[in-house]
Amino acid sequence: MHDKEQNAFSSWQMNCPVSIPANADCVTLAHGEGGRLSRKLIQERIIHALSNETLQAMNDAAQLPRVMGSLALTTDSFVVSPLFFSGGDIGTLAVYGTVNDLAVSGAKPLWLTLSLIMEEGLPLVILDRVLESIANAAQQTGVKIVAGDTKVVPRGAADGLFINTAGVGELIAPIPPGAATLQEGDELIVSGTIGRHGIAILAVREELGLEPLPSSDCGSLLRPVECLRESMGHQIRCLRDATRGGVAAVMQEWAEASGMTLSIDERSLPIAADVRGISELLGLDPLHIANEGTMVIAVKSGAGSEAVSLLQSLSETAEARVIGTVKPRGIAAVTIRRTLGAEQPLDDPLGSPLPRIC
Repeated sequence: MHDKEQNAFSSWQMNCPVSIPANADCVTLAHGEGGRLSRKLIQERIIHALSNETLQAMNDAAQLPRVMGSLALTTDSFVVSPLFFSGGDIGTLAVYGTVNDLAVSGAKPLWLTLSLIMEEGLPLVILDRVLESIANAAQQTGVKIVAGDTKVVPRGAADGLFINTAGVGELIAPIPPGAATLQEGDELIVSGTIGRHGIAILAVREELGLEPLPSSDCGSLLRPVECLRESMGHQIRCLRDATRGGVAAVMQEWAEASGMTLSIDERSLPIAADVRGISELLGLDPLHIANEGTMVIAVKSGAGSEAVSLLQSLSETAEARVIGTVKPRGIAAVTIRRTLGAEQPLDDPLGSPLPRIC
């Protein structure tokens, strides 16, 4: 095996939960050319792992049942490096990330499409492990993968595996009216500890040698969102999963949409000890670090305690906290009251401190 191939092989193997023999069967360019090897890959690996009646038909377009209400549609691409990390992998990330986008938009997730862009030389045992994760996450969230595509690119062009998804869901009333409706006194909530996903990726990618490894919060927000909406739907202004850019990015977007100031109290932020320690060591702010199973919620004034109590009763959101309030526009779009000191503007970085985290 050439040095370039060995380096790529090692990066795909990073934190992989399965053993990869040196002579493992790998993806070849022929797997993406539409011939016999393509059909074999799709039928024996992809459809076998994700089997359902719609996918098995192998039509050019999935034939889906009629839905009575309005639909929500989202699309996303996943290029996380490395493919495997403590708490998840690119497969779980693809399903949960798409499902969460639908859930916080007021929709019940129904169907997903799945496109795999594979690099020549990707060990098939890694593909199998990712497909297993996708199947498990789809089953947990009750969505069906009904269509997809496979492409193979030359060695060095895709860093192992990229995934693209599209998700369709049925909008369920009452639909959260959105950030433009935020009003003075509204309360801001996070559903769990922040910054875990970005720190988990960083720890593996940079081989920080931490024991135990920080674990990502990669997971489904579907049950917490459904419980919250069923119990107090009309008191919810807006919801958003705090992925790239973290909680701070959500706050900046909501402040821009509403014309209000969103004010956070640093003392209220739920931050795990390992995330706090690594962030301080590296000069990072957990508010700017990505999450993959944590959302930000804005509720009407006085509804924060009820929302937090409900969320804390669920295992997925047991660390939920009220972290701030909405105020008339003041010195900045988003402010934070630090543990020591006065209220100050919260920076809006031009880019992410941790690229390729999803």
